Amino acid sequence: MSDDRRVRTKICGITRIEDARAAIDAGADALGFVFYQASPRYIAPLSAQEIISQLAPFPAKVGLFVNPDRDFVSAVLARVALDVLQFHGDEDPVFCSSFDKPYIKAVRMKHNIDLHVVCRRYADAAALLLDSYSDSGHGGTGICFDWSKIPEDLSRPIILAGGLTVANVRRAIAACKPYAVDVSSSIELDKGIKDKQAISAFIGEVSHV
Repeated sequence: MSDDRRVRTKICGITRIEDARAAIDAGADALGFVFYQASPRYIAPLSAQEIISQLAPFPAKVGLFVNPDRDFVSAVLARVALDVLQFHGDEDPVFCSSFDKPYIKAVRMKHNIDLHVVCRRYADAAALLLDSYSDSGHGGTGICFDWSKIPEDLSRPIILAGGLTVANVRRAIAACKPYAVDVSSSIELDKGIKDKQAISAFIGEVSHV
């Protein structure tokens, strides 16, 4: 695969500097920081900035939010040097695009979702992140969805998430041809605590596609 078609990797749910460094050393393209207090991978804005301040400019630092109010996002941005925002709730396009940052809109893959409609609605999104639907939470479920539900002719880049592992990520990429893949739970020793070897193995699988 030529470099311009290389599948990127985002390591989400970073809570420790050593995990951020392990992801960077393994070749991650983006690090995700979860600013959603109901998540077991939540990180306080001050802690996130303490980590980011010790890192080089690349990879991209992504802040994940779920149905936040405007003041909270603004307060996080005032403190944390984020490159991209990721919205995982019911945020509308006007809200998502109102912070002068590129944004990713997460889509929970319910059975009746029409991704063409979503692409038209979020036409200014940098990408759509497709994740498994669960009644129990917003992301981080470790569950796959039916990849055949993803049309091949979508107008926005796709980031594939939901249940990706070392064992299935090559198959997922072959089936979906995403711009990037996003992983969290399958590379953890515990919720929010990453496994350095698992990170390296996962990114190694992606790089060999």
